[in-house]
Amino acid sequence: MNGRVPVSRHGHDGLLRRDVLKAGGLGLAGGVSVLNRPSWATSETDSAVSLERGFGRAKRCLLIYIYGAWSQLDTFDPKPDAPAEIRGEFGTIPSVLPGVRVCEHLPGAASVLDRCSLIRSMAHPWNIHSAAYTLTGNPHTERIEGRQRHPEHWPYFGGVLDWLGDQGGLDPLPPGVPRNVMLPWKQSVFASPLKRAGTFGGFLGPAYDPLWTTFHGEAPLGDPFRGITPAGRLRFDVGAAADSTAATLAERGELLSNLEADRKTLRDLPRVKSYVRQRQRALEFMAHPQVRDALRIGQEPRSLRDAYGMTLFGQSCLSARRLLETGVQLVTVLWDEFGKTDESWDTHHDHHRRMKGYLLPGFDQAFGTLLADMDRRGLLEDTLVLCLSEHGRTPKFYATSAGAPGRDHWSRAYCQLAAGAGIPRGQVIGGTDKQAGDVVDRPIDPKDILCTAYHLLGVDVRRELVSGSGRALPLVGGGRVVPELIG
Repeated sequence: MNGRVPVSRHGHDGLLRRDVLKAGGLGLAGGVSVLNRPSWATSETDSAVSLERGFGRAKRCLLIYIYGAWSQLDTFDPKPDAPAEIRGEFGTIPSVLPGVRVCEHLPGAASVLDRCSLIRSMAHPWNIHSAAYTLTGNPHTERIEGRQRHPEHWPYFGGVLDWLGDQGGLDPLPPGVPRNVMLPWKQSVFASPLKRAGTFGGFLGPAYDPLWTTFHGEAPLGDPFRGITPAGRLRFDVGAAADSTAATLAERGELLSNLEADRKTLRDLPRVKSYVRQRQRALEFMAHPQVRDALRIGQEPRSLRDAYGMTLFGQSCLSARRLLETGVQLVTVLWDEFGKTDESWDTHHDHHRRMKGYLLPGFDQAFGTLLADMDRRGLLEDTLVLCLSEHGRTPKFYATSAGAPGRDHWSRAYCQLAAGAGIPRGQVIGGTDKQAGDVVDRPIDPKDILCTAYHLLGVDVRRELVSGSGRALPLVGGGRVVPELIG
């Protein structure tokens, strides 16, 4: 099941595709779709909420992205009274919130829901792996979702923050501290055959890609998201070993600069500028002892590492917490595809085996420990935590030739989590019907989440970007701040 699907419009605060077309029209500017400035403050009350409440409360952000899309029914919106072909094989357990039940394989997450807002009413019209739609604010990614460097892509949320920092639109960071880091690696680098989009610099260019790590270690079960050995680690490969001293890095950087001194014409090319910017940021990053050491998670007690889970996702979450403590503004932890398409969370087949075998336990252990750890250390006071995915999964199972039955794509109803930076604790937003197939209360679009994140980080979402052709584009193509998430 692919393409666009109908979405209930009852109470919807986001803009559907036809709304955007009517409101802003479509133009082309160097291949970039152009829309009028968004208007998400539609009343005096909304305006007051959007412009004042919670603005700039978040000093940093942790964005956890579950690529491939989890099932709402088998995570945070179970329907135990639905028929077996809807509810599936899993039972439910009570969470720390009275009356709120979750999947039986999420005991850790159930124990920290009192620190979160649980959104059960996410919905949008694109029934595809719409990471770019979810993470960039571009409402027209359906044609280009699988093309990472297509010129019509808008920049990833983190790339926009990086660009705003360069423009003086955000508080400067200490020397050598990057603004936009992604763990454990570049999106889709180990996925086959499709290379997905969503976390790249878009029309701002590769200079505003995240600063990625790479994973070095062993995965005894073949997939590092299933498990890694304690010796495994993340590091930034910038042409120098992660253990290089600051003096060595400085010498290498000076040598590279000298070699390029007489190549001004080459350096002025956009692609070369992007490369030079990323290389320089990476060298500065590695030369910053405190930030560099954040990746040395062997310094943490083994008991805490085990609590996060000896998986790539678990150790990435721990590394993310350490990076945030050094001053990095945005850290993204990506649970990515590994191997062929439709593996990991894209459970078109063998749904129950995969969910029970490693997906749910791996997420649950890491997320439950992370929220409790951040809260204990005071990080939730001013750190926005978002746990996002691009869609949900079909209420009904369907058989495939690839294995046991699975669930297909379903963008009409799914769940997300938000915490920290003043987001109300222990709150459940929205609701779905008896099959978790359609939203019946408070639909929320991914663009609304982006608007809210910008707002909490002190960015006026009405601010505009400039494409390569010089045309002004909105930060988010529609959407508005979600009042329930800003306290």
